[in-house]
Amino acid sequence: MAATKPPKKTGTIEIRLSDESKSAFMERCRRGERTASEAIRMFIDEQVSQHPSRPQRRAPGWRIAVAAIVGAALGVGVAAPSLARSAQNTRPAFDRLDRNHDGVLTYEEYRAR
Repeated sequence: MAATKPPKKTGTIEIRLSDESKSAFMERCRRGERTASEAIRMFIDEQVSQHPSRPQRRAPGWRIAVAAIVGAALGVGVAAPSLARSAQNTRPAFDRLDRNHDGVLTYEEYRAR
């Protein structure tokens, strides 16, 4: 029975880092007893398994806050005319429709307008 070999690692990625970042990363890898390649492969595998499609970026908090404020302002602007109209005295109009003045508007009363 032939043992299956893991696929060969032939792809490369070139990245540019500051000397300080590279030194700190290499030291952390040494402390973790792994090579830099193993650490980077683990990171890539984790990212690929968590985000099989394009990862979605989270909007910064200030954008969400601005959107909420704009939405609230638009909502108040749209609702203001209907709120102002409802504040008017509508009792005379209701009394004209309520023919028997029982305080209940029936379909027949509404239809007879």
